[in-house]
Amino acid sequence: MSDRIIHGRLDRAGVLVSADAPLLRLQQRAGAGVGKPLALPHLARLVALAQRLQRDISRPLYAADDHSDIHALVRIIPDEEGASLEISDWRTRPTVQSQMPAMGDLTARPDSWSWECDQQLRMVALREGAGAPYAPDDWEARSLSELFELQPDEDGRFPVLRALARQSAFEGQKVRADSGDRRIAMTLTGEPLFDATGRFTGFRGTAGAGADPEASAAPDNAAPVDPAFGSLPLSDPQFGRRIDGALRGPLSRIIATAETISGQFDGPIRADYARYAGDIAHAGRHLLGLVDDLADLQNIEKPGFKAAADEIDLGDLARRAVGLLGMKAEEKGIRIDAPRTDDKMPATGEFRRVLQVLLNLLGNAIRYSPENSQIWIRVDREGDEARVTVADQGQGISSEQQAVVFEKFERLGRTDTGGSGLGLYIARRLARAMDGDLVVESAPGQGARFTLSLPARDA
Repeated sequence: MSDRIIHGRLDRAGVLVSADAPLLRLQQRAGAGVGKPLALPHLARLVALAQRLQRDISRPLYAADDHSDIHALVRIIPDEEGASLEISDWRTRPTVQSQMPAMGDLTARPDSWSWECDQQLRMVALREGAGAPYAPDDWEARSLSELFELQPDEDGRFPVLRALARQSAFEGQKVRADSGDRRIAMTLTGEPLFDATGRFTGFRGTAGAGADPEASAAPDNAAPVDPAFGSLPLSDPQFGRRIDGALRGPLSRIIATAETISGQFDGPIRADYARYAGDIAHAGRHLLGLVDDLADLQNIEKPGFKAAADEIDLGDLARRAVGLLGMKAEEKGIRIDAPRTDDKMPATGEFRRVLQVLLNLLGNAIRYSPENSQIWIRVDREGDEARVTVADQGQGISSEQQAVVFEKFERLGRTDTGGSGLGLYIARRLARAMDGDLVVESAPGQGARFTLSLPARDA
């Protein structure tokens, strides 16, 4: 992770006018440069959205080059002359693309199949090497997940589905497949494909074959085993992880597709259709939030769970949370009074976990505050504790409700679909896992003040 802010500037036509080295390098690897249109499709769509709305937006940024996947946070600030970019939390992860042979060379591997699919994971090519197991004749236009029985990894995730959501390379996807009268185990490795406009068009890769003792030993009359959940009972901890792995990829794909339709990035559509797509994206995000909550719940309730001890700044994390949720507050006319850029509060805690807690507190404050109200976020220090407080002008929480607000599945009698009732429970457990705490002060009709405290550190 890098704390450095990477800057860029575009004109009104979407041409990159200036860029710091990391952004310029990414633009060049995409075949363009300064004075050329922005060649990063995801970022270009976000810029177009900010310019259309004529307001600042902050979003996660996903990109890739020949060597790595890149995850970051980008803030886009539109103006009359174009837009300014501020990219932070730039993270890179090596991909397997540089290790992937060209499609024409894949069949040279005698023990493997080479395959290619479209963006819907429908097979468009399948060839076996000279010494590879027999490939089925009816593969054409079949789904990748139909031809290969996908197996979750140790964490219950499916690498190919994660790669589909991110449009990135993957490796280590365990599968089983039928070859003649045999059941064989294979491992898929793939790389994403893009057309000349940068649009994702599918994957290509190899399927390396190997023995599958488990499959060959299974009796003919054995009951079929679900590839996602196996025969695990509901009480098994791995069941939750496999649910997470089975749902996260498809939900992410649904959300991304619905947001593309709703934002009309591929051209204008009827207004009611755009609203329907927006509703689908909202429902998908809600379901994905439930999956996240269940995964977090399983992790934090493990015996001995501890979070990382990063050196963090609560002021910086509070401003990041405001950047991510600012548009949601603006939709309700809510003003957020955030810490100034020189308000620093050094502390010790896990960066992403603290941001998760703050997003939960700020999201709740926005959700349950009246329109045209105000939310305050303040940082301070008391003794050896660094603290950040989120205060709102909502309906407040009675003393009886305060006694149960941090309990599991507690939603204080609310019947809307805004949450699972796990957020505050998870937030407090995370705070305590970082040797801190989360408390609330409130009274009916006087709003609520949630304070996260963590071990302070000297600047």
